[in-house]
Amino acid sequence: MTQFYLGLLLFSFLTTSIFVIPFINLLYRLKFLRQKQKTLDFQNKHTPIFDKFHVGKSGTPVGGGILVIVSVCILFLLLFPLLKISRIFISSNYQITNELLIIFFTFISFGVLGLYDDILKFFGFAKTGFFGLRMKHKLILQFLVALITSLMIYFRLGINFLYVPFLGPLYLHLLFIPVSTVIIVAFANFFNITDGLDGLSCGLLMISLFAFWVLSANSLDTPISLFLSLWLGALIAFLYFNVYPARIWLGDVGALSFGSTFAVIAILLGKIVPLLIVGFPFIVEGLSSGLQMISKSYFKKKILPAAPIHLTLQHIGWEEPKIVMRAWLAGIMLAIFGLWLGLN
Repeated sequence: MTQFYLGLLLFSFLTTSIFVIPFINLLYRLKFLRQKQKTLDFQNKHTPIFDKFHVGKSGTPVGGGILVIVSVCILFLLLFPLLKISRIFISSNYQITNELLIIFFTFISFGVLGLYDDILKFFGFAKTGFFGLRMKHKLILQFLVALITSLMIYFRLGINFLYVPFLGPLYLHLLFIPVSTVIIVAFANFFNITDGLDGLSCGLLMISLFAFWVLSANSLDTPISLFLSLWLGALIAFLYFNVYPARIWLGDVGALSFGSTFAVIAILLGKIVPLLIVGFPFIVEGLSSGLQMISKSYFKKKILPAAPIHLTLQHIGWEEPKIVMRAWLAGIMLAIFGLWLGLN
């Protein structure tokens, strides 16, 4: 099966690669571009450190997540039925239809929420009040979608525990639903916050998905392994054009979708602790931003010169490629550690 999954990854990579450049050209024609504007923080004050390092990125197409999502969905829709009628053995820890429903519901629904936000920002509808939503309203929608996902995981698959390496399952029963919901929303936003430097978030995700690809194969879960094969192939094709200097950005459509789906994959595999280890760079980025907001709100002080932490590193003189490469190296070691824990 390993050879089969590797073949699917290569097929997904080649298929997606064919459409990346035409898709970038389409985004230019649609004017789905990063706008020239001052970035405001949560108190509507200018953020000069961000503007200093990122003003030159205006005009870059945004929305690469659409290509990856569509590519993975179409390829899975075409290939999985062929797999079922072939002689290749299919195994799953759960009822396959329900498992796939949960994965693709998260993958697509969070993508739709992100796409809506992108449309508001890049076509100027947010300024006109065209169905504009405040941050708290967006979070409410995210929690609602994540809650639906968690309910399906609990009632359709019967998952009500978190597995702790070396200790065994920790049964949460109904408490599993809010815990799962918080994890999904947290990783959706942590990933979105991390998506601020060329290649940073997607490179870290590529490393993380390779670790969970091994864990899914070890768990003999064919649907998840197949999904990860196609996702990785499409992601690598996108990442080729996203590394510094980026020709295309992921956008909220991809960031929210990828972060939430990554968390759901870990939940379905019973690998929450490895998720926290492998996904630690996303957690650091998200918490640095959250703690900065809390400190400025309640104590009128900054913890960092700028948040998230990658902006602080730029501020102290680290060049963007150096930050990204060192983050990838940290991600590789954390992925190895998380994989080691997950296989116990």
